[in-house]
Amino acid sequence: MDTVLEKYLPEKAVAACLELIKTNHVHLKIVNERLTRHGDYRKNPDGSHQITVNSSLNKYKFLITLIHEIAHLVAFKKYGNTIKPHGKEWKHTFRELMLPFIHPAIFPSKLLSVVANHFKNPTASSDTDAKLALSLHQYDKKTDKNYIFEVPYGEKFRIYNGKIFKKGNKRIKRYECVEISSGKIYLFQPHAEVELLF
Repeated sequence: MDTVLEKYLPEKAVAACLELIKTNHVHLKIVNERLTRHGDYRKNPDGSHQITVNSSLNKYKFLITLIHEIAHLVAFKKYGNTIKPHGKEWKHTFRELMLPFIHPAIFPSKLLSVVANHFKNPTASSDTDAKLALSLHQYDKKTDKNYIFEVPYGEKFRIYNGKIFKKGNKRIKRYECVEISSGKIYLFQPHAEVELLF
């Protein structure tokens, strides 16, 4: 398992992640990219624990996602399964589990401070923290996609499922965009990746 994890994790994080996986009896599945989630945790009917993480994630996003999902398992074990999935118990557990990894031997210096700041109050998804998402994105494989904040006002763009939108005004943090086929307004995070149409 450690040789498999070396492909997906920062080198100095492999041993500690392997220990967490073994200690918590996790069946880890590395799966093809799912556009709606980076990973998930499930307790199977037989009582075993399964975590899936997308294989397409860069090493730093993979690490954060893996610890995020292990935090669900640990929080449910410790506090019971009636807690909110991303409530205070999970946040506390996620922060505690992540703390040993917030280290310059694991994260590059320009990413380390952003990660450390995020874990003062971690969110349900690293994608909802725009600063963290953009910092992590710098380590992704390059694509021909644009961020919403780069798309000029009034221009059309396509999202992953083929739907086409027209960019509108910015609210406090997100952008109002009109779906062309329905006329409905949707809100987009500024760092959502889209294909610009000309």
